[in-house]
Amino acid sequence: MRRALILIALAAASCSGSGKEASDSPSEWLHVLRHKQAAVKPNAPVQAKQVYADTLGAFVLRHPTHSRAREVYQHIQVDFARELAALGRYQDAIHIYRAVLVHDPKNESALRGLTDAVDHLAVSHEKLMALEKGMSQRDVAHLLGKPIPGWQLRNDRPDTTIESWYYRRIGGGVAGVYFRDGVLFAAEENSQAKLAPLMKQ
Repeated sequence: MRRALILIALAAASCSGSGKEASDSPSEWLHVLRHKQAAVKPNAPVQAKQVYADTLGAFVLRHPTHSRAREVYQHIQVDFARELAALGRYQDAIHIYRAVLVHDPKNESALRGLTDAVDHLAVSHEKLMALEKGMSQRDVAHLLGKPIPGWQLRNDRPDTTIESWYYRRIGGGVAGVYFRDGVLFAAEENSQAKLAPLMKQ
């Protein structure tokens, strides 16, 4: 479902907003609002939210100059992009943010999100050197971002659990950070050299 939302988001951004203002369709807009009512209910299922997003996206495709629909849809796009970034899907998030900025170049939420997502595509030496032994996974994710899906390994042993997170490095190569029972105990800037701060007791 998320992939479908990405495609709709990108398609909506590619629509031309030029030309004569598209005539609004009250019945179509009411149809969208009915789905919104179901989506915003407390404990609304994910499917209801997805149906609302898809319906709104389809409306924007048909009526690209409907300002209220575009505004609401951009808000949904930005929220979805944040969710993708939180999952480590920075490239997908970047596509969504850029789609929003095509129609709203000054959208501050999209601009901030784009900057943050681009910043997390690859990690710098400075960020790696800021790691400290004993950090939690949340601390590391806040500093480096979540790893790209598939760039995590977990090794459950009888007495402990070792997890490895890998990141692309600016300039090339792959860095690794390693947790024992959720606590950072080592990191490598490359396959040969461990980072100095983490070697200190």
